[in-house]
Amino acid sequence: MKRNKTPVYYGDYLQLDKILGAQKMQSANYGDPAHDEMLFVIVHQVYELWFKQILHELNAVITVFNQDEIPDNALIEVVHRLHRIIQIQQLLNDQISVMETLTPQQFLAFRDYLVPASGFQSIQFKRLEISLGLKREFRIDFDKQSFYNRLTAEDRQILEELESKPSLFELVEKWLARMPLMEQDEFAFWQHFKNASDDCLESDKNIIENNETLSDKEKRQELKDLESTRQSFAALFDKNAYRKLNEDGTFRLNHEAMMAMLFIKQYPEEPIFNLPFQLITALTEIDEKLTIWRYRHAMMVQRMLGTKIGTGGSSGHQYLKKTTDSNRIFVDFFNAASFLLPKDMLPPLPEQVKDYFGFYKKK
Repeated sequence: MKRNKTPVYYGDYLQLDKILGAQKMQSANYGDPAHDEMLFVIVHQVYELWFKQILHELNAVITVFNQDEIPDNALIEVVHRLHRIIQIQQLLNDQISVMETLTPQQFLAFRDYLVPASGFQSIQFKRLEISLGLKREFRIDFDKQSFYNRLTAEDRQILEELESKPSLFELVEKWLARMPLMEQDEFAFWQHFKNASDDCLESDKNIIENNETLSDKEKRQELKDLESTRQSFAALFDKNAYRKLNEDGTFRLNHEAMMAMLFIKQYPEEPIFNLPFQLITALTEIDEKLTIWRYRHAMMVQRMLGTKIGTGGSSGHQYLKKTTDSNRIFVDFFNAASFLLPKDMLPPLPEQVKDYFGFYKKK
């Protein structure tokens, strides 16, 4: 085991003089410092430290996927790093409870001294969003919020350059699309899937029509929603129809990637699909925890400001609330549940298919 040649002192190693000396309260510039501003500063500094670690893990994952061929064993480390990100996200979500010990009156004691600083200017958080896949065309009100106008020229350049690089969403989409999961020999899975899904949808229709607890109005709405689901199912087997739904934002994954993802989710217990399934599940959870963070942040801002504008001039709570549902990345992974079939309706994988996918080698 390698050892250091010179002794290391705890405080020097962590550079605690810099970290613990970095809490400069803005209110102190105008009189006695507001006691509760210290909490506000430390919470946000801790956020930035964790953002740095998330970006460290995320960039390593992107490097793996930014290859023409991805070794199966590389997915083990990728999934591990994604799980680490998820645990950090849980800490970030829990940290909001600490911030909520700050009352509105305590916040008002120093709030106006912070103008026009804003959480919008967290370059690390924007790097995180863009790297995951929330680029300009998928972000709500990007131009209306004039986000880039609030940044320094150096920070604008950093984000502009990142916008031109492939995000994790784009790389995972390409990886899924390369998977040969459609037809093999005489195993026509998708024809079986279509027939079985038609049966399921017809069964759902009968359940709605014969449900005596629903009013006529409720039945009409339920049937309308079911028809929308039926059209989404039909688009899976019609590339032109799928392309239209892809263009209008109903689906974000391209057709090949969507079909591969659904196949993996149908057979997650099979060895060759288990790691891809874990990867898809981890990315789903990262998106979920990011959405929870946005929601809790929006609720905290409403609690602190009510309907007041944010320190950066945005609409505060209303804008944050809007981003909760709109600024999502891996929504197709969530909505995949709409297309999954019960296990007893799935065909078992034939031996020749298992052999083709590499589950085992024939003797």
